[in-house]
Amino acid sequence: MHSKIFFKGEILNVRVDEIRMPDGSTATREIIEHSDAVAVVPIDRQGNILLVKQYRRAAGKELLEIPAGSVEPGEKPEETAKRELQEEIGYLPNKIVSMGGFYASPGYNTEYLHLYMATDLVPAKLHAEDTDSIEVVPVPVKSITDYIKSGKIRDAKSIAGILYYMFIR
Repeated sequence: MHSKIFFKGEILNVRVDEIRMPDGSTATREIIEHSDAVAVVPIDRQGNILLVKQYRRAAGKELLEIPAGSVEPGEKPEETAKRELQEEIGYLPNKIVSMGGFYASPGYNTEYLHLYMATDLVPAKLHAEDTDSIEVVPVPVKSITDYIKSGKIRDAKSIAGILYYMFIR
């Protein structure tokens, strides 16, 4: 029926949609508009998954995550994946494979994450402003389910990406 933007920010907008329900009644939905993003499962030559440890203000703690980031305007998701790997873990992949994707939280958020696997990594450090506090943590694939079960990894995109890599790809 109609939408109204209530907040316009640098990385997201918040809008309220008035919609017509199947029974003819009206309802409102609060929607976060966010650009598409990428999430990458990087595998080093030793067979480790390279995670990044960083403080996340919204969670109020450090989290272990797979590298990820927003697709910039005019950028292809695969280019974003390579850029994020370079910025966050200091490597570029010689091989990058799409593993599909998923919506981050479709009940209220438009963000779609493109999922990639990256292998044959070569050093290629890129100095980005906001990555100084990131620590790279290599985790053997055989230990990764224990990290998830124990709560060492609690980030949904990371859990989804890792499990997809391990059991579906």
